[in-house]
Amino acid sequence: MNQTAKMRELLKIKKMVVAPGAHDAMTAKIIGRLGFDAVYMTGYGQSASHLGQPDVGLMTMSEMVARAANIVEAAGVPVIADADTGFGNAVNVMRTVREYEKAGVAVIQLEDQVMPKKCGHMIGREIIPMDEMVGKIKAAVDTRMNPDFMIMARTDARTIMGIEEAIKRGQAYKEAGADIVFIESPESIEEMKMINSQIEGYTLANMVEGGRTPLLKNKELEAIGYNLTIYPTASIYVAMKAMVDLWTALKNDDTTANVMDKMVTFAEFNDLIGLDAIREIERNYATGRK
Repeated sequence: MNQTAKMRELLKIKKMVVAPGAHDAMTAKIIGRLGFDAVYMTGYGQSASHLGQPDVGLMTMSEMVARAANIVEAAGVPVIADADTGFGNAVNVMRTVREYEKAGVAVIQLEDQVMPKKCGHMIGREIIPMDEMVGKIKAAVDTRMNPDFMIMARTDARTIMGIEEAIKRGQAYKEAGADIVFIESPESIEEMKMINSQIEGYTLANMVEGGRTPLLKNKELEAIGYNLTIYPTASIYVAMKAMVDLWTALKNDDTTANVMDKMVTFAEFNDLIGLDAIREIERNYATGRK
């Protein structure tokens, strides 16, 4: 079963699919190795790890596609990939869908922000008219080649226009053909319950540490009615803290010896990164010798 079909099957048979966020391919590989169902390719984390910049619409479509292809290759499980606004209008969305599908992504996420977009938990976001986003979703649905490739529609209307408008948009996007509805940054458990009582089909919960939405356990989200949970920021937050602590220790102690207890070993790293598989390929093919 390919990864796109596998993702559809997971949503059919499981009450809750948990997709930790990966800001790079190494993180995606670890998530897959640890046995999670799926990986979420976070645009927030791509901007930070690839550009060293905040999530304010600076990543281009081609950069995101290249990152997606590497993450798909590394993860070994279905990848849900942030595609921001589709990088333009409906015409741009059509090319974005083609490129993400060719990269092996299982689910593409498209949002109704004005381009350039911002992180969904930042203030200052703007959104396009609902009808324009409906057209973009229809273009995405009509463009996909594989019927198992899933379209996820995200609305950022809650912070700007309120929960009722956000739910209205979610319903319209579902009607336009979106497979998954993602209503960004509800601000209470009551709002999260409203979403799931009024939106038919699959819904997504976005767990951002320190964000605008209550941080609940996966079982609590499942009980509310969510089908899919992502953790887009955790990996990049942990990585940044680890880097700050590491290089601060080097600056203060003149050595990294004092922080080795916070590192994996050389052997552990090689095991996680997959060196044994490369050695096996070399034994079978590279030298031509037994």
